[in-house]
Amino acid sequence: MAETKRDYYEVLGVEKGADDAAIKSAYRKLAKQYHPDLHPGDKEAEAKFKEVNEAYSVLSDAEKRAAYDRYGHAAFDPSMGGGGGGSGFGSGFGGVDFGDIFSSFFGGGGGSRRSARMDGEDVALRVYLSFDEAFAGVKRDVKFDRIEKCADCGGTGAEKGSKIETCSVCHGRGTVVTQRQTLLGMMQSEQTCQACRGTGKAIKNPCKNCRGSGYVKLTKTLEVSIPAGIDDGQRIVLRGQGNAGRNGGVAGDLLIEVRVRPHELFERRGSNLYCEIPIAFTDAALGAEIEVPTMTGKTKFQIPEGTQTGTEFTVKGQGMPSVSSKRRGDLIFSVNVEVPKGLNGAQKKILSEFAKSCGEGNNVKKSNFFKKFLRK
Repeated sequence: MAETKRDYYEVLGVEKGADDAAIKSAYRKLAKQYHPDLHPGDKEAEAKFKEVNEAYSVLSDAEKRAAYDRYGHAAFDPSMGGGGGGSGFGSGFGGVDFGDIFSSFFGGGGGSRRSARMDGEDVALRVYLSFDEAFAGVKRDVKFDRIEKCADCGGTGAEKGSKIETCSVCHGRGTVVTQRQTLLGMMQSEQTCQACRGTGKAIKNPCKNCRGSGYVKLTKTLEVSIPAGIDDGQRIVLRGQGNAGRNGGVAGDLLIEVRVRPHELFERRGSNLYCEIPIAFTDAALGAEIEVPTMTGKTKFQIPEGTQTGTEFTVKGQGMPSVSSKRRGDLIFSVNVEVPKGLNGAQKKILSEFAKSCGEGNNVKKSNFFKKFLRK
């Protein structure tokens, strides 16, 4: 019911005095955000998508917006008088025809003129990479569905050689004006002509390939170059590879979201890589040259004597490449000193003598931090 509806300006996140450009920009952003293709099976996202389309169908039309500004939702509520079908708002979602496949691709519906220029919708998909592929970069074939202009009829919707006439219902305008009586008086609204679907043309012999729509859904395969260093969640945008526009509108984009599977050893933070390396007790005490694994092999690193568990060291230039600058980050590793287990008698004797030679068996007693507590 009307009283449960959110304010249309609030739905789009614009001020009441927003101009047409701001309203359109807000609509396109939200429509992409909640598009069903990006949220399959998500009922909440579907409801948001319908709500956004309903708000836009009113605020993008000058007459409907004026009526809404004056009377609110009551201007389009059939229960306030008149027939629900006359205004186009009794359908439940601002006159948006979700049964028409092209309305979801081209953002049609309500009182907007389909004969006007309309840009095509973006197409979104997701690809998965291994950590090694993200490090080195990779070429990947991606397959996706997009709406294209029908090759058989060139987008006219008519069989080749057949005549296209002006629609006798809307006389080529693509819209029709309807009137209905409400408690607030006679209301007039402009809607898409159902006879010609807003094209303004009458097609006697529709194209068999596209069934008169002028557009077809095709599966396309592209080879995509994924740059080295791409991070989990980043997107690649291929301009003009989305759904075709109508009436001179530009095609949408192909949006490829990259998901990178975790590495079994390295953790990525920005362009730096982090890992933990175990070292022997004697190497930590005496210092040693150890082998450090990297994404391209091994490198040697000198550990100083007296190294403690948790100490971090940096190997410059052994992190992930940067997509923008191609500069590589660093590899930062922490050491985990492994205390020997299962010592035999001779080994225990040696360690005991070592402890005695240090003067005190408990190294904690040598820590200034603990001295004041141990005196108590």
